[in-house]
Amino acid sequence: MDTKELAHSFVDAYNAGDMVKIASYLSDDFTFSGPVPEPIGSKEWLGMHSIFKTAFPDISYNLRVVSVEGNIVTTTSQLKGTHTGKIDLSAMGMGAYPPTGKSFSNREEFGEAIVENGKINSIHIKSGEGSGVIGMLKQLGIQPVQK
Repeated sequence: MDTKELAHSFVDAYNAGDMVKIASYLSDDFTFSGPVPEPIGSKEWLGMHSIFKTAFPDISYNLRVVSVEGNIVTTTSQLKGTHTGKIDLSAMGMGAYPPTGKSFSNREEFGEAIVENGKINSIHIKSGEGSGVIGMLKQLGIQPVQK
């Protein structure tokens, strides 16, 4: 599978929330950075999405491929959802919070994925004010505990 096909297949799996398929596209040394306090590996990143699915059963990522140049995939995404389940961010040092019943809609974020040897090696999201986990929590009226 070439980089463009891989990117589009990953986007389809990601938007569908298919964690098993998503994991199959990630390299053993995958890293995710940007809207998290510190870069994280695949286990933590997939765990974060499982937490999101529990807290926001209707979550949508709206991830799309903007361009593919060589092994660099440029993307946009916009997270939206309604907080109807507990969100436990303790593993990220940010506490746990009961459902608020509120909805959030983060700003559009731009990202880059690097593909090496047929796997996604890294994803970096260029998050700004009103995006990422912090933006999500602020819209829900939650002041995160940060260590």
